[in-house]
Amino acid sequence: MPEPETENHGAVEGAESGTDSASGASQLIGPAALAGRVAAFPHLPGIYIFRDAAGTVLYVGKARDLRKRIGNYFRNGDAVDVKTRIMLGKAADLEYALTSSEKEALLLEASLIKKYRPRYNVVLRDDKNYLSIRIDPRDPYPRLDIVRRFQKDGALYFGPYTSARAARDTLKYLHQLFPLRLCKGKKLVPRERPCLNFSMGQCLGPCAGKVSREDYMKMVEEVTLFLEGKTDVLQRQLKQRMQEAAEALHFELAAFYRDRLRNVAATIEKQHIVSDRFVDRDVLGICQEEERTELVVLFVRQGVHSGQRAFDLKEATGDKTELISAFIQQYYYQGGFVPDEVIVPVSLDSETVLSEWLSEMKGRRVRVWAAKRGDRKHLLDMAEANAREGLISRRRWQNRDTAIIDALKSLLRLPRSPERIACVDISNIQGQHAVGAVVVFEHGRPDKNSYRRYRIRLKSEPDDPAMMSEVIGRLMENDAELSSSLDLLLLDGGKGQLNTIVRLLEQIAPPEQLPVASIAKERESDIGDKGKGLYEKIYLPGRKNPLFLHRHPDILHLLQRIRDEAHRFAVTHYQNVHRTSLLTSALDSIAGIGPGRRQMLLQRFGSIDAIQEATVSELESAGLPRKVAQSVLGVLSEMESRAVLQGQEEESGPRESPL
Repeated sequence: MPEPETENHGAVEGAESGTDSASGASQLIGPAALAGRVAAFPHLPGIYIFRDAAGTVLYVGKARDLRKRIGNYFRNGDAVDVKTRIMLGKAADLEYALTSSEKEALLLEASLIKKYRPRYNVVLRDDKNYLSIRIDPRDPYPRLDIVRRFQKDGALYFGPYTSARAARDTLKYLHQLFPLRLCKGKKLVPRERPCLNFSMGQCLGPCAGKVSREDYMKMVEEVTLFLEGKTDVLQRQLKQRMQEAAEALHFELAAFYRDRLRNVAATIEKQHIVSDRFVDRDVLGICQEEERTELVVLFVRQGVHSGQRAFDLKEATGDKTELISAFIQQYYYQGGFVPDEVIVPVSLDSETVLSEWLSEMKGRRVRVWAAKRGDRKHLLDMAEANAREGLISRRRWQNRDTAIIDALKSLLRLPRSPERIACVDISNIQGQHAVGAVVVFEHGRPDKNSYRRYRIRLKSEPDDPAMMSEVIGRLMENDAELSSSLDLLLLDGGKGQLNTIVRLLEQIAPPEQLPVASIAKERESDIGDKGKGLYEKIYLPGRKNPLFLHRHPDILHLLQRIRDEAHRFAVTHYQNVHRTSLLTSALDSIAGIGPGRRQMLLQRFGSIDAIQEATVSELESAGLPRKVAQSVLGVLSEMESRAVLQGQEEESGPRESPL
């Protein structure tokens, strides 16, 4: 939905596509005068925005009746929660925009929250969706894919999986159980002989005519039944096919169905059935304390408890009903899987409009309701127990992390508490495809929104100190907001890296420069105690000898985690850059692809992955002859199959810095 244009000191103008224009113009006013403006607000649906004196958006809300809803902020007095009172104390301006319905107000509110990310709204900082498995039965030869976004494209989606490793392990197991093709692209590229996956029993070999389309689609039906939880139907089908193969004296085929039947039965025994109603449900449990709120979403798919996801709503304001309503619209607005039912712990004023909105997104009826009894209430109690335990555990870990950070400040003699620590690492092989990575930990936890990746520009031969200097220089110069928020800069390296970066910071940083330290491995044999493995040593500016933290295991473990995360992040980026380079070179090796056509393909499709996903006809429309298009897809598909076999799956990480 189009977003409205806003003015810092006036009313929100009406959004397009059905939003009426609202007159609410005002001059910037103090919080004491806001209550006097409520009488001028209309009894109509819409959204409202609180801003502070600088014009920053503090809170975005929706209302079926603007005057009544906003009036509640000022009539309830002490009944308003502490965070709302703090927000009102900072508010200096109030704006509104009318909509033609409450549902449009809900969509507009979600859009504005995503745009402004107000401090006092429920804002899901981690807007990355969990992985799901996708299969499109309409494809000539369907394949299983892992995706993050659900689309209305007619395909079937199963998930979400709360662990990326669990999703990939599930996919690997499904390929063993149901060996559908692994090569990418909707259209199958014919081959004279199948790839190695066929020989390993992980593909039926449709590309080489080793299986008929009818038999292939039978297996697609089987995997769909398995993922939908209709395992009783699947077992009957497998048993029948096993008997038919045995009667026809096709004993090898009968053994194939027998083994698959056993594997399906073994899998069913491991599943945790929590409901005899085979529908998809999301169950929301919430636990509130003065300082924070923990919300847990329990995933139930076809009656099976498939996992959960926890959200720490740190500064969100409002009671349970308001928080849950705001959470639902933020969570599903991001494009996540919409179940058949959303079970909530309390009745919501907006249950009807939320149900209508989710039903439109799913394409069939979705119900949002509060459970009172039965298996739904049991699931709700389970979700709330997990939310309560998560809140206790999070508070315990927060206290522990605070103590470790305070001890680190004292041990390294830092000028301030190192609440935000950044670590820099370099990854390259003999200077080729060199990349730098910066990871940031806040209060001992990864802040992945602050991760950065860089391509090394100034060096083409191995020189870690110079490469690290380039990365930090670009970080300090072009990302001032991030660099100014740091309390400690940690380097993955020794004294040489530390001295280089200290000299750099003396030139570009303000007088009170960023504290720096470096961490490196040191063998015990180097300090007199041989044969007992590895120590870590910490180098500090102005100190000749390193610190050894083996007597402070908690601090050492924190620094190691930060260093290891920086190393992982840098290596992942290097692998992706190196792989892209190899694939680009692969295009050059194909007959009929020269520099001009290679550049045309990359400009047209944007990436090697997009070229792999294209069909022969799409490549033809881009300007390639049919035989050349088939060769391109064949070579890239072969390389992708090798990568899958070697376990080189591309990870989805934070953005590369464009600076």
